[in-house]
Amino acid sequence: MTTTMAYLLASNKCVLLSLSVVVVLCLGGGASAMGSLPPPPPMVNFSIGVQGVVWCNTCRYPGYFAPMDASPLPGAKVYLRCKHGLRALTVAGQCGPGGYFLIQTSQQVSAFTSQQCRVYVPRSPVRACGVPAYPAGRRGMPLKFQEFVKRDNGLQGMYSVGNRLFRPKNPAKC
Repeated sequence: MTTTMAYLLASNKCVLLSLSVVVVLCLGGGASAMGSLPPPPPMVNFSIGVQGVVWCNTCRYPGYFAPMDASPLPGAKVYLRCKHGLRALTVAGQCGPGGYFLIQTSQQVSAFTSQQCRVYVPRSPVRACGVPAYPAGRRGMPLKFQEFVKRDNGLQGMYSVGNRLFRPKNPAKC
C-alpha cells in the first residue's frame, strides 16, 4: 500500500468509526433520555393584587407632597378590569386616607395576562380637582409586575400602576 492509500484507508476508518459512534450516541442517548425527561410543570394559577396612589395635582389638601406638587385623594373609586374575548373580570376598590389603593382578587385569574388588565379611576372624589391629568382622559393604567407573594390560598402576583393624577379645571380654584 502506498502512503496515500494507507492515509485514505486510515481516514475512512476514522470517519466510519466517528459516524458509528455518532449513530450509537444519537440512538442510544436519545432513547435513554426520552425515558428520563421530567414531567411538564403544573399550570401556575394565582390571584393578583394591584396597588397605586391617586393624587390631586397643584392643590394643597391634607397630606400635600411638595416634590410632586400634589395631595392624595382619599375615597377615590378604583376598578381593576380584565378582558379577553367573552371572559371579563371587574374588581372594585377604594383609596384609603393617603390616596393609596390595593385591589386583591379573591379568585384565580390566570386566564388573563397583565396586558389584558387595566386599572381605571373614572372620577375624582373631589369636585374641584376633577380633570384627569395623567394618564390623560379616561384611559386605564397598565399593570407593571413587581413580585410574587405567598398567601394562605396560594401565590399572588403583585402589580403596580403607579400614580393617577387629577387636576383642577382652574388651578386658582383649589
